[in-house]
Amino acid sequence: MKTKNKIIVFLSIFFLIIASIIIGRAFINSKIDDAIKKARNRPIEVVSYTVKESDFYQSIETFGTAIANKSFSIRIKKENIIKSIDFNKQQIIKKGTIIASLRDRNIIAPFEGRLGKREITPGILGNNNSIIATLDDSTKLKVDVKLPENYVGILKNGLKVQATSDAFNKIFYGKIDSVSSRVDPSTRSVLASITVDNKNLELVPGMLLDIQIIYNETQEIGVPENSLLIQGDTAFAYKVLEDNTIEKIEVKIGKRNYGKVSILDGLSVGDKIVKEGISKVRDKIKIKIIN
Repeated sequence: MKTKNKIIVFLSIFFLIIASIIIGRAFINSKIDDAIKKARNRPIEVVSYTVKESDFYQSIETFGTAIANKSFSIRIKKENIIKSIDFNKQQIIKKGTIIASLRDRNIIAPFEGRLGKREITPGILGNNNSIIATLDDSTKLKVDVKLPENYVGILKNGLKVQATSDAFNKIFYGKIDSVSSRVDPSTRSVLASITVDNKNLELVPGMLLDIQIIYNETQEIGVPENSLLIQGDTAFAYKVLEDNTIEKIEVKIGKRNYGKVSILDGLSVGDKIVKEGISKVRDKIKIKIIN
């Protein structure tokens, strides 16, 4: 009898443990399911972009050496100088200012510019007894570039130019002043003369500049390239609707220009699309815009 009671107690405890495990698992699974449902229903955070017209253009890339707009230099014998010349790197000399006072005359600045000193090549007769003073007007810089003859039909006076230098993290703007009327038969190239604005005198003559000549400028509806989903030969965008749900729409794309793509059909100015986060979203879901 005692043995039978022990068995009954043991089985009761055993089934109680099993029941507890089953109930516990069911409870945990229900919590997990609830969490998954909540996660699915939680709006996905994205960055949006409002569609607008953008500048699109083609460009010719080349390089050239900067030349001062005006330059003046004179060799002066040191023995003739009666007052030391201040060759401060940042010194700007006004037109009519005395550059150097010599025993027999004064040297006058013919225009406003930056005063400098040029080294004389060793070995030249009298180089130890002379200096060369320079005056450069660098408010505008000139750059001559040679371009392949196939650009003759594109190049013309007034085309916009963007110039950059490794020394500055900025763009300097300019334009084409003139284009040669002849092609050099030995190099099959045409010469274009460019003027670059340098009113803050950041660039200095002799610097190598990267040049971008802009042509075929247009204003078109454009969106960031990373806001498009490319599937095969078809492009899609996720358009944001008024209730913050999104709609996957097909768009027809045109030119690509430095991170932007022109839209020929499918979107209008003022439309809002998903810009960042397109890998996380899908058609018809709700999103949360965080920008």
